[in-house]
Amino acid sequence: MTVLHNESDLARSQQIANSLKEEILSGKFPPGVRIRQEDIAEQFGASRSPVREALRILEAEGLINLVAHTGAWISHLSLAECEEMYQIRERVEPLLLRLSIPAMTDSLVAELTDLVNQMEATNDVETFLKLDRQFHLLTYSKAETALVGDMVNRLWNTTQHYRRAYSRLLAASSFKPAHYEHHLLLSAIIRRDSDDAERILFGHIRRTRLELAQHPDVFKL
Repeated sequence: MTVLHNESDLARSQQIANSLKEEILSGKFPPGVRIRQEDIAEQFGASRSPVREALRILEAEGLINLVAHTGAWISHLSLAECEEMYQIRERVEPLLLRLSIPAMTDSLVAELTDLVNQMEATNDVETFLKLDRQFHLLTYSKAETALVGDMVNRLWNTTQHYRRAYSRLLAASSFKPAHYEHHLLLSAIIRRDSDDAERILFGHIRRTRLELAQHPDVFKL
C-alpha cells in the first residue's frame, strides 16, 4: 500500500484524481480502456505514489477498476450490470430526492429552473450531459444522509458512459422526452410535492433503463 507522508502528497493525489475524473466523465476514455500509471505520471509530472493514490480515489468513486499486479481500466458494464444499477437508481434516487426537497431554498429552486432552461437551449450531447448531471445532483444536495448520497454519486459515475450513449439517442429528438420530464420534476419540486416528485423521477430513470436495453450494442467493447 502506498503511504503518502504529507498534506502536499495528499493534495497532489486529489488534484490528479479530480483532473482524471473530468477526463473520464467527458468521455475521453471509453469504457474498458486501460490507463497506465506511467502515462499519468508523465502527464501530470508526478511520481508514482500520488498517481497510485489518485487511482484508488477514482476506484472508490466508481470510475475505474483496479486489478492487483495488472493495472487500471475505465469501468465497463455489461447490459445486465447496467440494468441492475439502474434498478437500484430507480429505488434509491427518489428516496434521496424526497429527503432533499423539504430543505430546498428558493435560490436553489431558481438554480434548478435555470439548468432546465439551459438544457432546453442546447442540442449538444456533452453540454446536455453536463447540465443534466448538475441538475439531478443538485436536486439531491439538501438530503442529509450517511450512505445514500455517496452511493448515488458512485452510480452516476459508473453509468456515465451509458447515459452518454442514451443522450446520443435522445439527440435525434432534440432531447424532448427528457425536457418534458425535467419540467414535470421541476414543477413538483416547486410545489414541494415529494410524492409526485418521487413518481416522476422513478419513471424518468426507468425510461432510460428500458431504452438502453433496446440497444445492447452500446455495451460491447
